[in-house]
Amino acid sequence: MATFILIIHLIVCFFLITIVLIQGGKGAELGAAFGGSSQTLFGARGAATFFSKLTTGAAVVFMLTSLTLAIVTTRGGSVVKKVPAATQQQQGIPQGTGPLQGVQPSQQAPAVPVSPAK
Repeated sequence: MATFILIIHLIVCFFLITIVLIQGGKGAELGAAFGGSSQTLFGARGAATFFSKLTTGAAVVFMLTSLTLAIVTTRGGSVVKKVPAATQQQQGIPQGTGPLQGVQPSQQAPAVPVSPAK
């Protein structure tokens, strides 16, 4: 169920991105409001175009699939509660020797002094 919703969600996501990029920008009308006519800034926009209706529909489907995915995945439970914690002995990792693995400095081999080069 979650996989099917995720596939629909991704398709709608790419479709929404494409539709938004195809549409013409409205930045010129907003910029003209400060130096010219201000009718388009807060005034009537006119009839909604086909692309704006398509964008609204895709956005609604995107939000619904997002909400559905959030609900479906949280009902599955936590992954942390399902998988038991594994220790190093269970994974077959040998215990190392060295200062990072908790070996005391007195147990380490003595350092060999380096003679100066002649």
